[in-house]
Amino acid sequence: MSLKPPTRRQKYSNYLQRADAPYYLILGSLTFISALGIVMVLSASSVVSLQQSGSTYTIFFRQLIFFAVSIVLLLMVSNWKPKVWEWVVRYSILFSFVMLCLPLVPGLKLTVNGNTNWIHFAGFTMQPSEFAKFGLILWCAGQLRKFDETVQDRSAMRHIGFILGGTVPSLALILKGGDLGTTVIILGIVSIMLFVSGLPMRHFVALGGLVSVGVISLIAIAPYRLHRFTAVLNPFAPAVYKLAGWQPAHSVMGLASGGLFGVGLGASRQKWGNLSEAHTDFIFAVIGEELGLLGTLVVLFLYAALIYGIFRTAMQTRDLFSRYACAGVGAWLMMQVVINVGSVIGVLPVVGVTLPFISYGGSSLIANFVGVGYVLHVARTDPRVRAAISSRKKSA
Repeated sequence: MSLKPPTRRQKYSNYLQRADAPYYLILGSLTFISALGIVMVLSASSVVSLQQSGSTYTIFFRQLIFFAVSIVLLLMVSNWKPKVWEWVVRYSILFSFVMLCLPLVPGLKLTVNGNTNWIHFAGFTMQPSEFAKFGLILWCAGQLRKFDETVQDRSAMRHIGFILGGTVPSLALILKGGDLGTTVIILGIVSIMLFVSGLPMRHFVALGGLVSVGVISLIAIAPYRLHRFTAVLNPFAPAVYKLAGWQPAHSVMGLASGGLFGVGLGASRQKWGNLSEAHTDFIFAVIGEELGLLGTLVVLFLYAALIYGIFRTAMQTRDLFSRYACAGVGAWLMMQVVINVGSVIGVLPVVGVTLPFISYGGSSLIANFVGVGYVLHVARTDPRVRAAISSRKKSA
């Protein structure tokens, strides 16, 4: 009696069950997202680049440099020895505090769109909070591991209290610069890390209520934030259209005009002055206009594969610190994708969050690559993953 060969569906199901599946999912999705990002930065930045420098390629070439630096750092950090990572973790919270204090230094600080979360020096600009996010993730992972290994009293207050010492000062420094977007992202990261570490779901209801009250208060006390929130309801309303409604309104126009297949790569009309952040915060709108609904769905599928691979890596590692840190990186990327795409399609207020690996900008790109580099390091040090990769290479 002959056995039936496995169907294609069964093959894919068996592949996802392999120990090395998350590793290759991360590598594959990251490769395609990054390649698409390079192409879309070239397209989305061509107009503003021409206006600023007389060349349509200036911003594109800068992004290529950022991308090259990111790849080098990815290869470095993914191959660091565990002892190197132990040293990095020991000073991670100090590094984060230093990064977050830089935008408060006179002569360095730079205010962009109402947020003083940038610095400029020697002709370069940098957003230190992008690197501080990863430092805080590493510190929180270390604290949560310490809680698991040393604390007998498993109360929710003690559980949350273990990470307040680094989280609260970080949030205070970020809010000092008026950066609500980064504040929401860090709150999301910390919440997901607490969930992965075993904090019962019922406590997140109370935490969610407190966070919501805080965010609403921050929106209410700042007129420009209130305008952005009002623009979500109707960006075309006369009272907000030429103010906070301009970007989301033209973003929706771009997505709508793209249709199913798009107007063609490089043929966006909204990037011609209507979307002032076309190559950064609103690059997803340019993707929708030029590549259509199918293009945006491909992007979202690639992000889903990447984030799934990161969380799978977190769940299958036996080391508690690595589990929490990988979950933090996955939460970081997931929060940024949700907030950015939500802003672009008009269901969330615009808070100035980049689209990971696609938006123009060295700070975000390099920090995101370093975070994923750590996850790849965790995957490679897992004996089961190493064995599966070795087996695959031998059979190839």
